[in-house]
Amino acid sequence: MFNVQFLNGGYMTNILEGAKGSRHLLMGNEAIARGALEAGVSVIAGYPGTPSSEIIETLANVSSQQNLYVEWSVNEKVAMEVAAAGSFAGLRTMAVMKQNGVNVGSDFLLHLALTGTRGGMVLVHCDDPGALSSANEGESRHFARMLEIPLLEPGDFQEAKDMIKWAFKLSEAIHNVVMVRSVTRLSHASGNVIFGALPVKEKKAFFKHDGGLLDPLEGPMSSLPAPVRHGQQQEKLARAMAEFEASGFNTYSGPEPPELLMITSSACNLYCKEAISLLGLEDRVGLLKLGTTWPLPPDLMQTYLKMTDRILIVEEVISFLEDNVKIIAAELASKIGSKIFYGKREGFIPSTNEMNPDLVLAALAKIMEINYEATPPAYARRSQELVVSGAPGRDLTFCAGCPHRASFWTLHNVLQLDGRQGFGCGDIGCYSMAVLPTGFSTLKTLHAMGSGVGLASGFGKLGQFGMDQPVLATVGDSTFFHAVLPALINAVHHQSDITIVVLDNSGTAMTGFQSHPGLPVDAAGNEVPAIDIAAVCQAMGATVRISDPFDIDHTQQTLLELFEIKGLKVLVLKQACALSPQKKGKKMFDVSVDENICLGQNCGCNQLCTRIFKCPGLKWNPEQQVSGIDEVICVGCGVCASICPSGAIQRKEVA
Repeated sequence: MFNVQFLNGGYMTNILEGAKGSRHLLMGNEAIARGALEAGVSVIAGYPGTPSSEIIETLANVSSQQNLYVEWSVNEKVAMEVAAAGSFAGLRTMAVMKQNGVNVGSDFLLHLALTGTRGGMVLVHCDDPGALSSANEGESRHFARMLEIPLLEPGDFQEAKDMIKWAFKLSEAIHNVVMVRSVTRLSHASGNVIFGALPVKEKKAFFKHDGGLLDPLEGPMSSLPAPVRHGQQQEKLARAMAEFEASGFNTYSGPEPPELLMITSSACNLYCKEAISLLGLEDRVGLLKLGTTWPLPPDLMQTYLKMTDRILIVEEVISFLEDNVKIIAAELASKIGSKIFYGKREGFIPSTNEMNPDLVLAALAKIMEINYEATPPAYARRSQELVVSGAPGRDLTFCAGCPHRASFWTLHNVLQLDGRQGFGCGDIGCYSMAVLPTGFSTLKTLHAMGSGVGLASGFGKLGQFGMDQPVLATVGDSTFFHAVLPALINAVHHQSDITIVVLDNSGTAMTGFQSHPGLPVDAAGNEVPAIDIAAVCQAMGATVRISDPFDIDHTQQTLLELFEIKGLKVLVLKQACALSPQKKGKKMFDVSVDENICLGQNCGCNQLCTRIFKCPGLKWNPEQQVSGIDEVICVGCGVCASICPSGAIQRKEVA
């Protein structure tokens, strides 16, 4: 059995336990981490982002036992650079991030693809079809084609482990970075995995740099001269393609020849298998599961494409695999003949959101002319009736005791008091929800991490065109270090008239309280120097104030004073997340409602606490027409007592 250890507020499996050949139930991200250990990885760097975060957390949990260097980098570009440094020194390294992070790291990745690597370097990127925990369904597979580096996609949990090991070997064979893509349903689901052996690592890091400029193993690691490097890069990709021809991660199951060939990759492999089985088409439909999805191996593709004239391509979101298959089919037309394709462009497979077995079943049944209803109409009607008539609405909301609710309550009210139609610019984090009623619709722009300050910096220079609206930018503490500093410098340098509000809740709360440079611990829990956000801003020349968002009156007064100051102002609102490990289960106040004072809809506030403030710890009693406290949910922050105009909500400090 595995030991389970507490790390960063969540329980993680100890993946060191288990002998070679033993079978274990692992989350996909844990399988990826185990594969990296079996490959002999030494350096791992990344930035927190669902669905990728558990890979770093799992490896950080065993870093001391395995002599690993594991870090939560300040952003994904730096994570790639840290991993690349280890590779240049001859070690096996891994960079980990979600799909949006590849965008951040692509600037360096463009150069790294030209430079190449020495020790094996793998970039693990976890995409999020359906945007289950993201602001978009952004595709990162295209970077492999754009940057001309290999792309691998595991199709199940065993492959998630085994493919990582092979990716390191491939990287060292071609001396370039290799991309391995997971998706949410693979990263966060669980399956059986058979363990391999853990190696004994004895390699010493040493960066050789005394060779000639074009010596890839002992010379300087530089992307110059670019034209020569580009040719070398394409040769490496050709070697990878040759390796792909015989890869065991490309598998075929079904008859020869099939009536229909299905081509798929990643988690869609599991959906396709289920659809074929449910329709009883094992003897009629063939399934080609590709693990090496860029570049496609032409000989292998020729073998299977010529088996039939009808081809269904199943993948999630953008038609990356579909387009590449069609291109290679056109190139091979003289050898395989013309084909009929069924996919996204033909309307059989959707181009947004996640795939699932029902969607594959519907496409497969239509093509094979089989009458099949994934969901019986009567069941669908009844379920819809229950949703409309009985299920309570559940809006997106901040957690009970979340400091962001208090922060945005103040920000919204100050903007209203100012009366000039001021607005907030936001970016990615829990506080993104402030575009919704839970944040009193305070944020009016929402884009990438750090974009709130960048946009505000631009808005703050529009005074010469008559704009006099107050402009706020809200950022999280982790986001501050990740992407805000360049925009902050820009705003200071150009004297933009804006107010930046740093919502410092003491961790990367949205993804599991991972550490960042503002905290005194690293990914493995070691003590490190913390960077003071307020001091950084002050050193840059900003006017800086600090307040507790739970102190509504002081925060409001501070913000009003900052509005009177020209130039760049920074307000740091410090209060730990209610769910953080250091605060969870601890109450500041015992909160209660005096029903003799609460008049509900008749007190003049018209249920301000439950209708507008809407903390989940507050509840409305329709029979008694009074508000109350849900003792199970309330965390005792006491903010609701500050906003109750009648004083009916009362708080008593916990001893």
